[in-house]
Amino acid sequence: MNDLNLSPLKKVEIILEGEHMEFATDLLERAGVKGYTIVNQLSGKGSHGFYEGHVMFNEDDVLIMIISAVPESLIEPILEGFTPFFNKHSGVIFISDIQVSRLVKFASQPDS
Repeated sequence: MNDLNLSPLKKVEIILEGEHMEFATDLLERAGVKGYTIVNQLSGKGSHGFYEGHVMFNEDDVLIMIISAVPESLIEPILEGFTPFFNKHSGVIFISDIQVSRLVKFASQPDS
């Protein structure tokens, strides 16, 4: 079996209210993020109490998590973009070191 070649990237995990999903994904795309995964209807306990993971009235009323793998060079623009948002809204960003296979999935594609 061929060995997988691993490359270092940063994992960004953003937890925020579903009503702000479009703002967050637009910010990530403007920062140069190539892709992300959105996990809906999170349950958990934080500084604002316990959150139920089921839809109460609509999907804007629940917490979501946006997960992406990015090069280190994108971390600062992402954090700069979210700082004013998190000064007014609840949520959190986690940044961690990861290793990924198939780095081509995360690299910039040349324009055609």
